[in-house]
Amino acid sequence: MRQVFLVRHGSHDRLGRILCGRMPGVSLSEAGRAEARALADALARRLAGRGAGTLLASPRDRTAETAAPIAAALGLTVATEPDLDEIETGAWTGRSFDALAADPLWAAWNAERATARPPGGESMAEAQGRVGRVLARFAADGAPVILVSHGDVIRAALLGLLGLGLDAYDRIVVDPASCSELALWPGGGRVVSINERTAP
Repeated sequence: MRQVFLVRHGSHDRLGRILCGRMPGVSLSEAGRAEARALADALARRLAGRGAGTLLASPRDRTAETAAPIAAALGLTVATEPDLDEIETGAWTGRSFDALAADPLWAAWNAERATARPPGGESMAEAQGRVGRVLARFAADGAPVILVSHGDVIRAALLGLLGLGLDAYDRIVVDPASCSELALWPGGGRVVSINERTAP
């Protein structure tokens, strides 16, 4: 059985206002950097005496910045994993949530996540498929793994393991700088915890 931690990046200044998606230059805020340090300390305590074998992060700046203190605390190197990337939000990237509120496609995306997709973007099922490929690589005995990704990608991974449809995505909270734990084995796995937070 393998212990896998799904970590969402820390807070940034556009959080809750702008749909950032894969837009460049989105870095952690001062609060987000404090969250990342607190999370790194918590993981180091949790894994004391065992450590972790692998630390992967999505290609976004905010995930790399969240992973950096974890790497320092555990003596690991961060490797970039494209399959952990944020959902490609296409034409919506960089738009405010207020501006998107009147778009019927946005309403469909939030009501029918299993079938809808952003214009010019990626479906949540496609994101679930790629994060699932990452998890499948670690479904065997071995040292713990830490994967630093994004809220909806982590939700997709959790829903897949729980056997729930993607339309249930908003039933799971995945806060900034939160950690969800999985136990994986060949052909299966279980969710151990969801959305654990450590205050800075």
